[in-house]
Amino acid sequence: MSDVNSQKAVMPFSQRLTWLTLIAGFWFIADQLHKYYMLEIYDIASKGVVEWLPFMNLVLVWNKGISYGMFQQSGDGSLYLAGFTAVMAIILIVMTLRMTEKFSVIYFSFFIGTALGNGYDRFFRQGVVDVFQPKYGEHTWYVFNIADVAMTIGVILMLIDVIFLSKSNAKED
Repeated sequence: MSDVNSQKAVMPFSQRLTWLTLIAGFWFIADQLHKYYMLEIYDIASKGVVEWLPFMNLVLVWNKGISYGMFQQSGDGSLYLAGFTAVMAIILIVMTLRMTEKFSVIYFSFFIGTALGNGYDRFFRQGVVDVFQPKYGEHTWYVFNIADVAMTIGVILMLIDVIFLSKSNAKED
C-alpha cells in the first residue's frame, strides 16, 4: 500500500521543471510587476507613508541588506550580496530539480521565486524594494514585498509537509 502512495507523489523531471517554472515564474513576475508599478507608475518614492488599509501602510524602503535590513551593504558589498543571492538561487534550482516528491518541489519553487525576485532587485536596483508595512494602531512592523509573501507561503507549506505529511507517510510505512 505504501509503495502505491509513494509512487503517486513522485514526479518525473519534466513535471518538476514545469512546476518549478510555473510557480517560481509566477512569483518572480508578480513581484517585479508590483515593484515596477509602485516605483514607476504609483511613484511611491514621492508619497512617503500612505495609509492604504486599516492594518497596512504603503511605504518605500530600500533594503540593501538581508532579512529585516540586517547587514546593510553598499558599493562592492551590495554586489557580493547580489552574487551570493544568485549562487543560492542556482543551488535551490538544482536541488529542486533533483527532488522527486511533488509537494517538496512546489514549496521549494516558492523559495526560488523569492530568490529570483529579490535577487533581481539586488543586481539591477542595488537594493530590494519593500513597500508593505503592517500596522496595528500606532505600532508598525517590518516592511516587505510580494517575494517575501512567496517565501512565507513556501515556509508554511514546508512546515505542513514536515509536521503533518511526513508523519502520515511514516505511519504508512
